[in-house]
Amino acid sequence: MKNLKDGDRRNLQTIFYPESIAVIGTNKVRGTVPGDIFINILQTGFQGIIYPVSPREKSISGVKAYKYVLDIPDEVDLGVIVFPSSVCKLALDQCGQKGIKSVIIISAGFREVGSKGLEKEQELLEIAGKYGISFIGPNCLGVINTDPLSRLNASFARSFPVEGSIAFLSQSGALCTAVLDYAQAKNIGFSKFVSFGNKADISEIELLYYLMDDPKTKVILLYLEEITDGRALIKAAREVIEKSHKPILILKSGRTEEGASAAASHTGSLAGRDDICEAAFRQAGIIRCSNIEEMFNIAIAFVYQPPPKSNRVAIITNAGGPGVLTTDAVIREGLQLSGFSDETTLLLKKSLPTTANINNPVDVIGDARADRYGAAISATLKDDNVDGIFVILTPQSMTDIESIAREVSRVSGISDKPVYTSFMGQADVAEGVRILEHSDIPHYILPESMCKPFKTVHDFNRYVNNLKKSSLLSERQSNETAGNLITDAVNSGKKYLNELDSLKILESYDLPVPDRRVATSSKEAGLLAAETGFPAVMKVISDDIIHKFDIGGVVLNINSAGEAEQAYNRIIDAVSSKAPGSKIDGIQVTRQIQNGLEVILGIKKDPSFGSVIMFGLGGIFVEIFRDVSFRVAPIDRDTATEMIKDIKSYNLLTGVRGTRPRDIEAIAEAIVKLSWLAMDCPQIKELDINPLIVMEKGFGCVIADANIILEERS
Repeated sequence: MKNLKDGDRRNLQTIFYPESIAVIGTNKVRGTVPGDIFINILQTGFQGIIYPVSPREKSISGVKAYKYVLDIPDEVDLGVIVFPSSVCKLALDQCGQKGIKSVIIISAGFREVGSKGLEKEQELLEIAGKYGISFIGPNCLGVINTDPLSRLNASFARSFPVEGSIAFLSQSGALCTAVLDYAQAKNIGFSKFVSFGNKADISEIELLYYLMDDPKTKVILLYLEEITDGRALIKAAREVIEKSHKPILILKSGRTEEGASAAASHTGSLAGRDDICEAAFRQAGIIRCSNIEEMFNIAIAFVYQPPPKSNRVAIITNAGGPGVLTTDAVIREGLQLSGFSDETTLLLKKSLPTTANINNPVDVIGDARADRYGAAISATLKDDNVDGIFVILTPQSMTDIESIAREVSRVSGISDKPVYTSFMGQADVAEGVRILEHSDIPHYILPESMCKPFKTVHDFNRYVNNLKKSSLLSERQSNETAGNLITDAVNSGKKYLNELDSLKILESYDLPVPDRRVATSSKEAGLLAAETGFPAVMKVISDDIIHKFDIGGVVLNINSAGEAEQAYNRIIDAVSSKAPGSKIDGIQVTRQIQNGLEVILGIKKDPSFGSVIMFGLGGIFVEIFRDVSFRVAPIDRDTATEMIKDIKSYNLLTGVRGTRPRDIEAIAEAIVKLSWLAMDCPQIKELDINPLIVMEKGFGCVIADANIILEERS
């Protein structure tokens, strides 16, 4: 997916800012999708001309109707199709004949209903391609633009949102209606609101690029049920964040995946779809949210308040319990409680009663009124050790909630530090909350909920400030050796490469492959083991066996030529017994690596994101502890280092309880080279390096075992 072409950009601009709209297939019946969409456009103050197209009606709501869109005498910028799916292709074709380049197809009955619907959707794409039309949908709620220059409500939503700086993009129309209701109750405004449905043509990718340059949008929210082109999503998100510094918040459904255990390799069984999504979002700088409430909690923090300069916060409360709970949440989220300067402490002591707690959290006592809150907030905001304030209020009989809300708004407005609030309760505090929301002060029902948005805004701005551009693929040439080996294997019908062939491919990328020999008799095994050195390890070589250890195809700790001869025979007997019919190409003999720490590297081919790299604790325990991290290839050195630090057992690599640090730089180098292999050879479905033996710092690492599973030839 490339950036928006000029034609696509113009067509999207016309979708949001049309000067004229034809509502194709509308009617007079209120409470129906065709009728309500026309009324919504008409009644929300659209700044252009509206043409109803209805084969049976002469006029709708006093507006002259046309039988066909081709009958409209003037030029039309935007077509909104609400006909049944059976005639949508005819309506779209007439749009093309009319010269309409921008269309919203509301109608359902396409891909979502099965193969017949998918055929209809394909017909729409063919017509759109013929005429150069860009369309949103089908099967969508529609498009809303709150900009006063447009005031477009080309949707069947129940209400028109207030103007704001948040853009909301959703694959689900039903979720859109719930979100609009939720936002209306909290006085949250939107810049653009798009339900893109089946995204047959315009998808979230094109919309992200459009919103990158939209001056009305500061934050982008995205709900997805499926990710069709993960690499395009990552690329678009990176560009949006790097160029516009606009945060992208995503809510992705489908966190669980059945059938992961059917994967053939360790990497395949560990790389669940949601793990890969999580890693991809993190790489792109996208903020993953767990639910709608969390998404908007974070969004309003971005939109309403300046970003914090550090993670140091002060808590001001009129009740000790909520202050303690919030303190726990501050520490849990990785924030810090600010330590006050002597000047701040003196100001608090003068302003607050002797019973108040003037340490952080500041307890202004239950009978506090607006003046006491104002003094405490003002004093702490002036402190250089404080970069954000959490204000908590519990409603008590003497609490003047509305006055306090106005005072919080006033003091916050003269500072460049963020102020978040939690007026606890519902009915009693409702008017105070309304005052805060209208003053652009983020409000949270529970005080602990302030911590994650604050941390997220802080982390995102630190991420943006540290952004750097890197050319991941231009620094090297593609490796033809590996490509040829894998292409030959695929063409010959192989689904799996044994360890010997896998090591050849890894060696061609200068990965740390051990010296190995192949024995075809017990006597030869003894001689080769003596040459490689003891202790030795021996493994069966077979294209038919993936997990050699499980069937007795591996023998460790061989300390003499005689033991090597015996090991050879044991392996042959075990394989013949437990994997009868398997073709044995020989027994590999290598020197056994001593005193190393076992980790795992892998490649997993994801249908959306492409090749994904895995790193984690290795050996036989990898699927027990599942201590792994993922990134989408290609990967640079910094990203590889992040992957290594992500695992819970990272301290084992840095040295713990007297153990020496391991060669983390060598692991990072191996990860980068493995990502090159993944990009050069997309035929690799799964790859395991398990284990990679990591030596002490400065002494590198060695691949102890590897196998490759290939995509089947199409």
